[in-house]
Amino acid sequence: MDFGGAAAIGGAGDAGFDFMSWYMDIPVISRLYFTGAFLTTAGCALDIISPFSLYFNFDLIFHQGQLWRLITTYLFFGMFSIDFLFHMYFLVRYCRMLEEGDFRGRTAHFVMMILFGVTFMTAVAPFVSVHFLGSSLSFMMVYVWGRRNEDMRMSFLGVFTFNAPYLPWVMLAFSMLLGHSVTIDAIGILVGHTYYFLEYVYPAVAEIRGWKTKKIIEPPRVLHWLCGTYQEPHLHQD
Repeated sequence: MDFGGAAAIGGAGDAGFDFMSWYMDIPVISRLYFTGAFLTTAGCALDIISPFSLYFNFDLIFHQGQLWRLITTYLFFGMFSIDFLFHMYFLVRYCRMLEEGDFRGRTAHFVMMILFGVTFMTAVAPFVSVHFLGSSLSFMMVYVWGRRNEDMRMSFLGVFTFNAPYLPWVMLAFSMLLGHSVTIDAIGILVGHTYYFLEYVYPAVAEIRGWKTKKIIEPPRVLHWLCGTYQEPHLHQD
């Protein structure tokens, strides 16, 4: 299948594909997420860690203090397989295009988007019996990217074309045709739509109607400082 329409995640030059150059060209947050997901899968493949110590479980996290599961549930995408490569493709492609596009120079806002998704999905997970949430998070990124690139044309298996906002729904329908559960995909769409509304729709409505609160999702100063995007407020003197 081809969900192209923009630059591919990597390119091969005349001298062949240079993995390290491709890897270092990935923006820092996308690179950290990809690296964490790859190392987690490698650790499971080498029997260094067990997937049973990674999955989301409300009782183990909040009653037995296994807080690392709040992170590892977003890092494990299954063992090395075609399915794993498929997930890594979507993770790197759309996470990277968001960070390089809409969030260029706004690293703190990009991290805030991820934290929003993680918080929302973690709150939903106990009610839907989902154990690994990495696919939902990457699905959220696909949704947000699609909504921010409405005129981008894409194709599915070379059979029909559609605009980017329909990509999550095409993927959802494809999962249904394969007999897979759509719960994980639906969570990604729900959270992605909520973030898109709060980040892009609500501020425009608030500005038009003169509401006092213009922005709901705003990175705190400490996050700007950690991401290197903090700027001292300018004091105007008369």
